[in-house]
Amino acid sequence: MTIQKISSFSFLLIFFICLPFSVYSQSNKFTISGKVIDDALNVPLEYATIAITRPNDPNFLDGGVTDIEGKFNINVPPGVYNITVEFISYTSKTFKNKKVEADLDLGTIMLGINASSLDEVVVRAETTQVEVRLDKKIYNIGKDLTTKGGTVSDALSNVPSVSVDVEGAISLRGNQNVRVLINGKPSALAGFGSTDVLGQLPADAIDRVEVITSPSARYDAEGTAGIINIILRKDKTLGFNGSVSTTVGYPESYGITANVNLRTEKYNLFNTTGYNYRSGPGGGNFDTRYFQGNFNRVLENRDYDRSNKGFNTNLGMEYYINDKSSITASTFFRYGDGEDITTNLTQKFQDKTLGQETLRREVESEKDKSFQFALNYVNRFNEEGHKLTMDFQYENDKEEQPAFITETVRVNNTSEETPFLPSEEVFTEEKQNEYLFQADYVLPFGEDSQFEAGYRGNFKNENTDYNLNIEDASGRLVRNDTVSNIFDYTENVNAIYTQYGTKFGDFSFLLGLRLENTQLKGEIDSPFSDEDLVNAFGFKIDTDFDNNYLGLFPTVNFIYELSETENVTLGYNRRINRPRGWFINPFPSRSSRTNIFQGNPNLAPAYASAYDLGYLKRWEKLTLTSSVYYQYETDAFERVQQGTEQFFEGIEIIRTIPINLATNERIGAEAGILYNPAKWLRLNGSVNFFQFKTEGDFNGVDYGAKNNSWFGRFSSKVSLPANIDWQTNAFYVGASENSQTKTEGIFSLDMALSKEIFKERATLSFNVRDLLNSRKRNSLTTTERFIQDSEFQWRARQFTLTLIYRFNQKKKDQNRRGENGGGEDFEFEG
Repeated sequence: MTIQKISSFSFLLIFFICLPFSVYSQSNKFTISGKVIDDALNVPLEYATIAITRPNDPNFLDGGVTDIEGKFNINVPPGVYNITVEFISYTSKTFKNKKVEADLDLGTIMLGINASSLDEVVVRAETTQVEVRLDKKIYNIGKDLTTKGGTVSDALSNVPSVSVDVEGAISLRGNQNVRVLINGKPSALAGFGSTDVLGQLPADAIDRVEVITSPSARYDAEGTAGIINIILRKDKTLGFNGSVSTTVGYPESYGITANVNLRTEKYNLFNTTGYNYRSGPGGGNFDTRYFQGNFNRVLENRDYDRSNKGFNTNLGMEYYINDKSSITASTFFRYGDGEDITTNLTQKFQDKTLGQETLRREVESEKDKSFQFALNYVNRFNEEGHKLTMDFQYENDKEEQPAFITETVRVNNTSEETPFLPSEEVFTEEKQNEYLFQADYVLPFGEDSQFEAGYRGNFKNENTDYNLNIEDASGRLVRNDTVSNIFDYTENVNAIYTQYGTKFGDFSFLLGLRLENTQLKGEIDSPFSDEDLVNAFGFKIDTDFDNNYLGLFPTVNFIYELSETENVTLGYNRRINRPRGWFINPFPSRSSRTNIFQGNPNLAPAYASAYDLGYLKRWEKLTLTSSVYYQYETDAFERVQQGTEQFFEGIEIIRTIPINLATNERIGAEAGILYNPAKWLRLNGSVNFFQFKTEGDFNGVDYGAKNNSWFGRFSSKVSLPANIDWQTNAFYVGASENSQTKTEGIFSLDMALSKEIFKERATLSFNVRDLLNSRKRNSLTTTERFIQDSEFQWRARQFTLTLIYRFNQKKKDQNRRGENGGGEDFEFEG
């Protein structure tokens, strides 16, 4: 099926699902009004919450908040309602079975203080909570002290099922093939398909994180491990309010972030703007023993000195066209300017005798800009959930990476140095444009059933211009045509989906089917013939390819409510892992002259089927979540290292290349607890155990392997006198092994203290990331040509001091909004 046919089918689908709009007639509405005051002080209570439900329809929910005078006006269709009025630390009031057949004025509603309720709400708001839906778990991050002054990557490190390794790579249940979305969509926040930029954005920008291990048909089928959807803050509280956060740290870092919000009856204006500077020293040691060549052992000692300064701003406005429809426009801009200095001291031995010592220095700069414009339209046809959502998004990214490399040799084992190799200048420029079009239609019918359908088109082009200039005998820098190239890569995905969900008593299910067409197109501008490229890179590659893949992706999700506090879930879904541009580009990038990474244009998408069985139980002070899961993946990606039979200065060049293995089978189990044994103590922990088995070979070498591994985390938060909180987070990832490499376990410990000041309008916090400086990866790689021991540390221990000041909102106001103002309208899903 061609893309044109799929697009035509998509437009026909949208036409038919929109047909009911023209004949739809709206019901009359009536107003429920009143005023909420403090019964002792006789003053109005601003931001009190009014929740409106139907006794015979548990899925119906409406409501609002009071204004500065404590008044509220809420429009509802005719019917019978339960009306609950709540305010943090006050005893709530409920008006049951109120028949609304005309405007209803509840008059003045007086609420009194309830001290026990205050403690309960604060505990819920300040600890990470979990909410189970049919297709996901939602974690409200809460006041995690160890991420104050930290980044989005730091915050993700504390989410159950999620782990972030020493290089910032994100995994879900130990699987790195996870799709990261921002507000339900791909975003410029993730740059060129990488998650590196998440390490530059402030954690304070996050409202909640959705862990979607069994995605419904509504979501893109990308990511065999599942989806992590990061929902950013967009406050909906009336009036002008916000916060300013300033941070200083060691190794040198500092930053400032402001979150502001202006809400009126007609529009909501929101902005997050931040500037930060971070330095990140790190290092690594590599001990490689070769079985052939002039040297049989090479020791490398690498030091990394990284610095990055960045500015980012997100500005948006939601305009309420009427009480049923709204349009939201937002822009995001990010600018980054960084410099990495890598020093690599290499010692080469022959039979324990030092034969040569070289020093390689690489100075790499990086400047990147990202711009994104997003437009969202929502039309709610009634209060039962009948709605149409339409999205448009444009993204432009540009990244420049110039680097200059010198290498000298030490003479007679002294500190005297002479030029060893010609200097190199590398310049990489990447440009990316991406368009997204999306339409989602939701039609509830009956009391507990819902139909959904939609279309999504994602069109992306990425151009990579890679130039390598090498110093010649006269000292001039001359272009090396063997490696220099221009790679133009296009990825187009068209998808339509439909799903149906219903509920029978305590049993609910959601069935969906998604049809996706993927086009992967690449063109390499190279002066070499196919034969030249085979001789240069060792295998046949296609310099001009256009591949189309059509796939069906069913999803099935069940949930059974054993009680109000206990449920069982079961899910099945089929997913795809599409190879990205740098995995396909066959021209190598080099970390050294003898270690290269080379893409594989023959790489095909991988497909996975996954099953998940979950259980949740809530007690008064304890919440337990658990699940067992199984995944079977075909054509799974695996990065393998190979000798090339090419030598440089007597050392064989080692190549790392991604390949399609035959299968990857994964089975695992996880459990997590949230426990509040006392008002002053809050605990949470999780553990995930998994086993994976791979089978397949490449170039006559068997890369099959079987391995068990696990990771776990534990967090405790203690409330001390004088408004001081103390939090400790511990994380351990167990040893792992694939077909070539064994990696040892890694333990890290974070600790933080915070104190409320200025009458709880400000918070001062101090935290230490990786207190024991133990977040290091030690591994052993064994092949037929070499054995390599390595130790790598991406970022050394960090100390951070953060001050957050809130204006027009107190600490308890933030807690109340975190509990009742979750920004449901902001949760774009797709």
